[in-house]
Amino acid sequence: MENIRLYLKESYDELMNHVTWPSWPELFSSAVLIVVSTIIISLMVFLFDLAANNALKFIYQL
Repeated sequence: MENIRLYLKESYDELMNHVTWPSWPELFSSAVLIVVSTIIISLMVFLFDLAANNALKFIYQL
């Protein structure tokens, strides 16, 4: 039981005193980057899927 208490105490200490948290502007810019990247990748997958779908429809019509 003492090992668990020591682990929790050290984990809390590390979380509060040793972890470097980003500032709000850094966090916001990272979030914007993730949203934009997600939109771009989603559009690329959509276009590839659309192209593959049209190619297969063309092949099946032959």
